Amino acid sequence: MHSDLSPVIAATAQWLTRAYPASGGALAEALCEVQARQAVTVAVRLRYPSPMDVALLGVAGPGGSARLDWITGADGVTPTEPDADAWRTWVDEVVASWAACLLTDPALAEPAVAALAGGGPSAGTPAEFRRLLAPDDADRRAAALLRHPDLVAPVAALHHAGLTARLDPGQALVA
Repeated sequence: MHSDLSPVIAATAQWLTRAYPASGGALAEALCEVQARQAVTVAVRLRYPSPMDVALLGVAGPGGSARLDWITGADGVTPTEPDADAWRTWVDEVVASWAACLLTDPALAEPAVAALAGGGPSAGTPAEFRRLLAPDDADRRAAALLRHPDLVAPVAALHHAGLTARLDPGQALVA
């Protein structure tokens, strides 16, 4: 994975866990964060598969969380410190949407991870994404809001079509 993607992964996972927080204490928060990070990591690798894509991201920037905040109703919150929300500029809306899709739809998560595995030895393995692909009961409880299809639907719907097109590029040629 390209190290240039780590700020986008960290910020987008943080946005997801703040928008759909865990309940149940520190362990639940950690399990929720791991699931968000795994989903975001898969999504960002699908969205930016080549070094050129990553370089273009570095030039253009990821876009920030403004639209996502508006959709979830968090846009009216004023930070107490001017730089407290600077991390939000590193949030990638498409990656957040794709991650939400992966967290709520196992039928998309499995082919997404499989698509990464086809990308070479450093692309990742299903074991690396176990909490995304095969969450146990503790994982499900910890990320109940994050994995709830109805709650994350507004975010997932933003770029769902792009994810399905990315996972099945031959589909467009048939139409």
